[in-house]
Amino acid sequence: MIIEQPAKWLRWLYPKAIWRMDSSERSIYLTFDDGPIPESTPFLLETLDKYGVKATFFVVGENVEKHPDLFRQIVERGHQIGNHTNHHISSFKHWTVTYLIDTYEAQQTILKHLPPQTLPNPPLFRPPHGWLRHSVYYWLSKKYRIVMWDLVTRDYSKWMTDDDIFNNVRRYARNGSIVTFHDSLKSIDKLRTALPRAIEWLQAEGYEFKTI
Repeated sequence: MIIEQPAKWLRWLYPKAIWRMDSSERSIYLTFDDGPIPESTPFLLETLDKYGVKATFFVVGENVEKHPDLFRQIVERGHQIGNHTNHHISSFKHWTVTYLIDTYEAQQTILKHLPPQTLPNPPLFRPPHGWLRHSVYYWLSKKYRIVMWDLVTRDYSKWMTDDDIFNNVRRYARNGSIVTFHDSLKSIDKLRTALPRAIEWLQAEGYEFKTI
């Protein structure tokens, strides 16, 4: 459970970060990390359109630069955008200044393809792998709204099946949950089945879908 739904002590590490939205509302916040890529993003967009769901995409700057048309499709279909660094780097493997520069470059790439008034203020940021050096956290929290998650489906794991992913959603989703999926090669084959099942189950349970 510490993985799928982070424990309280883990949430305390980053007190200004958002782990869960309003627990009094029967709402779910779907998020997708790592895209856009042509092997995955079109299916995700088509599925979300089919069910009338809006989500938040935490994009990698270099993927936006490679696939600007896909990025624009995300925006044009009414989804929210967040920063996921420029090269999907780990905070603990890079100097603080290197990480901050990479995040800045990703934001500049996003702004290059998107009118700034369409972005949330402050802009959204999610760290790859879900960890930040506290020096990085300190500086980024001054400019960004740092978004973590209440439920990570672990769709990226080679040990997980589509049934496992769906069951994680069914077991851990609750009011205000920020649910993390991935817009990636590691996840897409499982999400072709798990994502529609998860959305249908959440809708049947009476959840409203919102963006951050």
